[in-house]
Amino acid sequence: MHNSEPTNALRFLSIDAVQKANSGHPGMPMGMAEIATALWKNHLNHNPSNPYWFNRDRFVLSNGHGSMLLYSLLHLTGYDLSIKDLKDFRKLKSKTPGHPEYDLQFGIETTTGPLGQGIANAVGMAIAEKILAAQFNTPQEEPIDHFTYAFLGDGCLMEGVSHEACSFAGTHNLGKLICFYDQNGISIDGEIENWFTDDSVKRFDSYGWQTIEVDGHNVDEINEAIILAKNETQKPTMIFCRTTIGFGSPAKAGTADAHGAPLGDEEIIKTRQALGWSYEPFEVPESVYDFWNATERGTEINDDWNAMIEAYKNNHPKQYNELSRRMSGNMPDDFDQIYSAFLDQCNTDNSSMATRKASQVCLDFFVKELPELVGGSADLTPSNNTFSKSSSTFSNENPSGNHINYGVREFGMSAIMNGMVLHGGIKPYGATFLVFTDYARNAVRLSALMGLPNIFVYTHDSIALGEDGPTHQPVEHLVTLRSTPNLNSWRPADLVETAVAWKNAVTSENTPTCLIFSRQNTSPILRNDNQIKAIENGGYLLDDQDNANINLIASGSELQLAIDAASSLKKEHGIISNIVSMPCLDKFLQQNKEYQSSVIKEDLPSLVIELSHPNSWYKILNKSDKVLGIETFGESAPANILLEHFGFTTSNVVEIAKSLVDE
Repeated sequence: MHNSEPTNALRFLSIDAVQKANSGHPGMPMGMAEIATALWKNHLNHNPSNPYWFNRDRFVLSNGHGSMLLYSLLHLTGYDLSIKDLKDFRKLKSKTPGHPEYDLQFGIETTTGPLGQGIANAVGMAIAEKILAAQFNTPQEEPIDHFTYAFLGDGCLMEGVSHEACSFAGTHNLGKLICFYDQNGISIDGEIENWFTDDSVKRFDSYGWQTIEVDGHNVDEINEAIILAKNETQKPTMIFCRTTIGFGSPAKAGTADAHGAPLGDEEIIKTRQALGWSYEPFEVPESVYDFWNATERGTEINDDWNAMIEAYKNNHPKQYNELSRRMSGNMPDDFDQIYSAFLDQCNTDNSSMATRKASQVCLDFFVKELPELVGGSADLTPSNNTFSKSSSTFSNENPSGNHINYGVREFGMSAIMNGMVLHGGIKPYGATFLVFTDYARNAVRLSALMGLPNIFVYTHDSIALGEDGPTHQPVEHLVTLRSTPNLNSWRPADLVETAVAWKNAVTSENTPTCLIFSRQNTSPILRNDNQIKAIENGGYLLDDQDNANINLIASGSELQLAIDAASSLKKEHGIISNIVSMPCLDKFLQQNKEYQSSVIKEDLPSLVIELSHPNSWYKILNKSDKVLGIETFGESAPANILLEHFGFTTSNVVEIAKSLVDE
């Protein structure tokens, strides 16, 4: 059979679904159909009968607006996506949303809604593959041995995150990363030569990639390029595919009209005629299904891998058990017991330390016990304290290393980490200053949206970092993180709360975690066993008095300020305080109302003390309650001067508390 009919099936399933939805992007699927045919028919190792097979090749759709191309491929190759599902494209709760971020049960590894992040995710997947292969493969058996493929378009390369990730990929010799650039010269506003004139081949040459240029509508040429790419073991490969957007449409091919809108009934009839496609909408001949069906081959290669894994199990039982645990995402059997002993040890540590230092103490424990933890920092390792006693630097000389120097690439780091989580077998954590979440924000949002249990470490959490000034002093950032659905932001007060925060981060299954740490020292706080257990709830009573007049609520370093103020209030004014520590407001708001009311007594006035914008707190407060926070940018001065300037002193807290009690 001539290849054009199976290739055209991809085009017309996409065209028809977009038309039925009256919404979507037909141009990219029409333009990349031959590229998809060359890769998915001839090279992609995957098993539609077992989408979770760990050693499958990873396929990332970075130009995710062209999602109907992926849905068409998944349907035709044998995944659990029916014609009805394709007809339900972009309908509420369907299996086929407009931008399918991640749904492995249907074969969707990940795609990009916000452009550029898919290519960064692919870099993360390739890094995960490289690290796991170095840690587990032997000369006889290679349980981790697969490629990561990514489709991307002009928009992905215009986004700055593509530079961050692709530059990084070239440095780290990710030879198993193979990308296809749909070089059609069109974006929403029209012909990109008016605003994007980079020599992209030279750009990727300069990154240290292998670059290959092909006719994107010639399956044989593309196939040869993929073979060259697979044979290049050191450099990642970018295959530049010259294509026509909306290929086959007489009136709209090569124009922006084909990008983001249905072709229209009349143009679809003409396109069917132009490409010789005589079938009704959503009709696919059996011969096309026979061509595309990948279940038999997928089962074969999966079975071959299973047989190899059995040999690996017999020859290397210890490594096999560890790899199996990491592939399944399970914690070590004895982890709870060992962690409990570590927490007891933290509780007896009486030294004052910044919580960023407390985080390093915790990492010395967690990285040793959990070899799947792969840390990193965006060029702030000594400030973020992410390098543990069990860390070694990931490099071309040490590909099994578990700490990554990302360079000044906050966004790239975060998107790469998402790819590492999606790959599996690794739990990444990556760090920067809290104020620089602004750079990383969209990748953090996608982590929460996809339910990826990523770990984002943010230090220098307030104006108390001092002299660097307002550009480095976060104010609104905690509010932004806390308002993000499915994201837990921990701001612990001392070593014990830091240990609990880290434990929650490493055991989370579907929710990413932000761990927010201070630069300035904090004092250790005495707690009983019940209080230590209650830290898990996100907020708890540190001091519960029957005759209390006020609730003092604080997070992080300000908890000590609440304790000091409570002492002064009692000694000097006879005012009794309940003290509430709130290391994770997100977790506290997930508790039932009964628990929340037992912690924050509703019949008492409340004062919240936090070096941040106050808007996070009003969900748990009454109208007459107050927040001592910050609603302006910071200043450049030593921390103690700034704390006094902004009113974070014992005397000011006492005055505000008195006014609330006297009302």
